[in-house]
Amino acid sequence: MYERLQTHIARLVDLTESEFAQLKTFFIPKKLRRKQYILQEGDLCKYISFVEKGLLRTYTVDTKGTEHIVQFAPEGWWTSDMYSYLTGERSQYNIEALEDSELLLLERDNMEHMVERVPKMERFFRIMLQNNYIATHRRVVSSLSQSAEENYTEFVQRYPDIVQRVPQHMIASYLGITPAFLSRIRARKHTDD
Repeated sequence: MYERLQTHIARLVDLTESEFAQLKTFFIPKKLRRKQYILQEGDLCKYISFVEKGLLRTYTVDTKGTEHIVQFAPEGWWTSDMYSYLTGERSQYNIEALEDSELLLLERDNMEHMVERVPKMERFFRIMLQNNYIATHRRVVSSLSQSAEENYTEFVQRYPDIVQRVPQHMIASYLGITPAFLSRIRARKHTDD
């Protein structure tokens, strides 16, 4: 179950087999069925989750009952409410499996022990957080400065696998547009092709 995690970590830091064996002991394997939650709004976020298999979404619901998806997490991605995880405050997000999924969960105390035992992992998490910051910043700038059509095109190019795995209304939610508007964008793209 740890193959994807090992490959993922190896992209950023070199671990010996012994270091990786130690690292594995800090994770908790967890299977989720489709539509099952790993986190619900109002709960404390106790884990960061690495997706070995499956697909999750992180979303919030506004006062009108509208869902706003902030992240999709396919295989090889991490997901969490980092604010809740790091501060101990209650989460404003829900994290739900969109497919049957296999996760590796890392509690905060275990993360601290892991980086003490395997110091290379501190560098790994630093780089990972930097990359997350860059991606988040890029998404904010794109959503403020690009048209909905440009954001959709960028999403399709960047995440072609996700486009095939999630319903269109969820892509619309992620892009901050209505499903009807997304349908019009897609229809225009088909006539342009």
